[in-house]
Amino acid sequence: MPLVAASVCPHPPLLVPEVAGSAAPELDELRAACDTSVRRLLAAEPDIVVLLGTGPVTGPISTPATGSLQPWGVDLDVPLVPGQPDRGAVLPLSLTIGAWLLARHETIAPVSAVQVAADAGPAELAALADGVDAAGDRVALLVLGDGSACRGEKAPGYDDARALPYDQRVAAALADADLDVLLDLDPVVSAELKAAGRASWQVLAGAARAAGGGWRGELLHDTAPYGVAYFVASWERV
Repeated sequence: MPLVAASVCPHPPLLVPEVAGSAAPELDELRAACDTSVRRLLAAEPDIVVLLGTGPVTGPISTPATGSLQPWGVDLDVPLVPGQPDRGAVLPLSLTIGAWLLARHETIAPVSAVQVAADAGPAELAALADGVDAAGDRVALLVLGDGSACRGEKAPGYDDARALPYDQRVAAALADADLDVLLDLDPVVSAELKAAGRASWQVLAGAARAAGGGWRGELLHDTAPYGVAYFVASWERV
């Protein structure tokens, strides 16, 4: 039973105060919820912390690796491992924000990263879940992913009547650690609603199922301030 805990967080660049600028206080509650979830993750005393988020391809990212927030107007590099001097591989946005969240806390365990393509199919997702299962004796998974981006006329994906029911379903599944609901998310509908977290959530559900036993979930945050759904959740074994 290698997976011992999981943290689910969103990955908007605005989480980083330097990117948000004067709008930074608008996401204070979201940052606080992410910090709480990551603290709980590390409290499980894992042997390894694995960051998992959407990227251009599916597979592990070799270290050293560094993400950059320059595309969002801030000259800030975020290494996967704090203090690592070499840029190395390039982290996608999801894992850049994950590394930034993790760097806000003292992390003793080694850190690794895995990216999953947004259109990854069942075989790819199952292989990643098996990889989490084989990563170590006590694995903690920091999962990055946004919900739909179609919550209103000003949303990136404009307004879609399916977005709110979709997000409500995801929020309930994260709150209850309902693996079946997460595994049943439709990849086509998820893509139409621009839900960036679908593949990552399904890897989490697959890894939790492979680990066996029961899981307790808690939803710490659920908002859509800019037309994009942001969920924060914490899972632990029971």
